[in-house]
Amino acid sequence: MNDAPTLFYFMKEQSGKIFDQLLQHIGLTFISLLFAVIIGVPLGIYISRKRKLAAPVLGITNVLQTIPSIALLGFMIPLLGIGPVPAIVALFLYALLPIVRNTYTGMNEVDPIVLESAKGMGMTTGQILRKVKLPLSMPVILAGIRTATVINVGVATLASYIGAGGLGEFIFGGIALNNTNMILAGAIPAALLAIFFDFILSRLQKLNVRKVRISFWLIPVCIVVLSSFYILPDFYRSKMLAGFTPEFMGREDGYLGLKKVYKLNIRTVVISDAVMYKAVYEKKLDVIDGYSTDGRLKAFDLKILKDDKGIFPPYYAAPLVRSEILAKYPELKSVLNQLSGKINDSVMTELNYQVDYLKRSPEQVAKQFLMERSLYKNPLIADKGTIRIGSKIFGEQYILAAMYSMLIRGNTHLKVETKTGLGGTKICFDALVNQQIDMYPEYTGTGLLVILQAPGAVIAKLGSNSEKVYTYVQSEFLKNYNLEWLKPIGFNNTYALMMRRKQADEKGIQRISDLVNYLNNK
Repeated sequence: MNDAPTLFYFMKEQSGKIFDQLLQHIGLTFISLLFAVIIGVPLGIYISRKRKLAAPVLGITNVLQTIPSIALLGFMIPLLGIGPVPAIVALFLYALLPIVRNTYTGMNEVDPIVLESAKGMGMTTGQILRKVKLPLSMPVILAGIRTATVINVGVATLASYIGAGGLGEFIFGGIALNNTNMILAGAIPAALLAIFFDFILSRLQKLNVRKVRISFWLIPVCIVVLSSFYILPDFYRSKMLAGFTPEFMGREDGYLGLKKVYKLNIRTVVISDAVMYKAVYEKKLDVIDGYSTDGRLKAFDLKILKDDKGIFPPYYAAPLVRSEILAKYPELKSVLNQLSGKINDSVMTELNYQVDYLKRSPEQVAKQFLMERSLYKNPLIADKGTIRIGSKIFGEQYILAAMYSMLIRGNTHLKVETKTGLGGTKICFDALVNQQIDMYPEYTGTGLLVILQAPGAVIAKLGSNSEKVYTYVQSEFLKNYNLEWLKPIGFNNTYALMMRRKQADEKGIQRISDLVNYLNNK
């Protein structure tokens, strides 16, 4: 296996990309914060005067704050599509609560005696607001802006899920690729960014009252300047735009391989597979990566481009199990191998279609399949031990985990616990190695390239021979991790490039090479 580069070397090598993502992250944070200040401060002032409106306004902002970040981003997509705009709107909503609440609190904490004195001096309502209330409440307002800034820096890492860029691209790519250096290359700058801006705002917060007016105008100016660093992605001006998952962007059998072997040069945006398929269907993207057995191929009428230069290795699915579990419960191996050879590519695509598009539960789909193949049995009394089954966070893995759970319950006296939706490869594999789970479905190509990180010479020697790849990963996993690959299930869920079928046919694009030629001629 290759020696992993040090974090310093990795960050130095990726410094240009880290800098670009840092600027994007600053832009997302401060554009959203600017709107939150422009709207939140006046709103806080208004409800401090109209006390009856305070409870409902603060209640609404509280509710917005409780919505999970990724869910709020997901809600934005049907309304605003993908990219920076929905991310900025979501971050704006998150920043509202601390700004509105602190403005309201600061205004109400101004000493009534001071206000009476101002009125006695003949000041108008506007003068009292500008010369008395705002200066005295400014430290509290700044505390709210400070809190909102730190919140937005953290939440902005999730913006990469919807193609908005930022440091989240490294973080989620690293999780998917089992690359700790990549995770830290995104997490460390994000943490330092939060600490830096928190420090700057804390200094402003401590300015004396005479200088408050300067700081009040300084903050919007700084926000505008920092926001100008944000570079709107080139994909808005692109004739063709590709949306790739964080994992695909960093893999040799993904975008890196496409650039080396095919010389593919296309504008890209990093995006979660949860929204990628719908985005290409709605013509917000032109090309996406995906899996050859994904049910959304059928749902959205997508066409797989032929890999005519063979950069995608075989990805045959099989259960990956801890050896000590198989030694402790020897009956488990034959039970799990009942699925071997039972699911081919077309069958898996149909099963995925039922879950991903028809919205049937994975358990329903799994049970129906097992019953049709006479593999389903009613659960036996579980009085022997517990098997913990994990899965990654997409429909196919849920289906397979449910099938294995039913097979174990129906053929052994073992209890089953499922820990599904664990995220990418790194999370599942680490959970297995650290004995948090006992097994999960994995793919031979992922084992070869992501976990083992096999040398280029080995990869070239194995080529696209599925049996050789399986034999190699089976041997290396047992030797290095004491993990066993059981028999392959039968389908090859390899990576693929996809386009809308109608678009691909109109442009005469059937192979990846055709796509490259089309782009080069534009």
